[in-house]
Amino acid sequence: MRSLTSPTPFPLTPWVRRLLAVNVGVYVLAAAVFTGPWFVRTFGFAPAGAAERPWSFLTYMFVHGSLLQLAVNSLMLVLFGPAVERRMGSSPFIRFYVLCGLGGPLAAFGLALALPSVAPFVGASAAVFGVAVAFALTWPEARVFVFPVPWPVAAPVLVGVLAVIAVTPFLFDTGNGITHLAHLGGFLLGYVYLKGEDLMERRGTLPEGVAPAEPALVAHHSEATAEDAQPERPARNTRDDAAQEMDRVLEKISRLGLPSLTAAERRFLDEVSRRLRRD
Repeated sequence: MRSLTSPTPFPLTPWVRRLLAVNVGVYVLAAAVFTGPWFVRTFGFAPAGAAERPWSFLTYMFVHGSLLQLAVNSLMLVLFGPAVERRMGSSPFIRFYVLCGLGGPLAAFGLALALPSVAPFVGASAAVFGVAVAFALTWPEARVFVFPVPWPVAAPVLVGVLAVIAVTPFLFDTGNGITHLAHLGGFLLGYVYLKGEDLMERRGTLPEGVAPAEPALVAHHSEATAEDAQPERPARNTRDDAAQEMDRVLEKISRLGLPSLTAAERRFLDEVSRRLRRD
């Protein structure tokens, strides 16, 4: 798979490189040194053994049961991860990655309530699904070449197809298919987290000093004034607000660097860039 339009997925970003190295390293150790089913039982996640092995909430996402599973997850991480990490910043990215990874165990607990048993499962699929969702929500206009399809596929469509593929084994095999369904917990948790963050920004409930999602249209203060409540504002004032917001964001980049920007500020820069390209 290859991205056709911006954002450019290469070169690899710091946490994407580290995650790839850890995943490959653990797979090699499991295949060559720590052989046997005990490795998956110890470091994989199963709801029934979660209390005895609390570390498995995290370790399961760095263990892969087959070379194909490792290859698919690595390919998705390389395709979607660098752009998302550059957009979020390295520290928020790894926190988001781990949060989505925890969606797998949470989904497994939900499945355990309705099914007789959920076998131990491994893999970074839940975390990688969350990263893919972040990419699709941030750049819905992006197009991706997927071999052997001869035309580019919209990023949201590709992520949706991957989710359907993950569910398909469950429809035909209630054994191993359950683990595939559990990985969708990362997909759902990533989506809910990003949508919830966007909702808070649009409602103006972020901490003081953090810009709302549409700085040119939303008041910058926590308490609205009578002037802010007017249904329409003159175009000149809107342009002035946008210019002032641009000055503030550029000054913040100059002082603290690009990773210091909030998600709302990054969206604001993207919107300004799109308007400039249209003009």
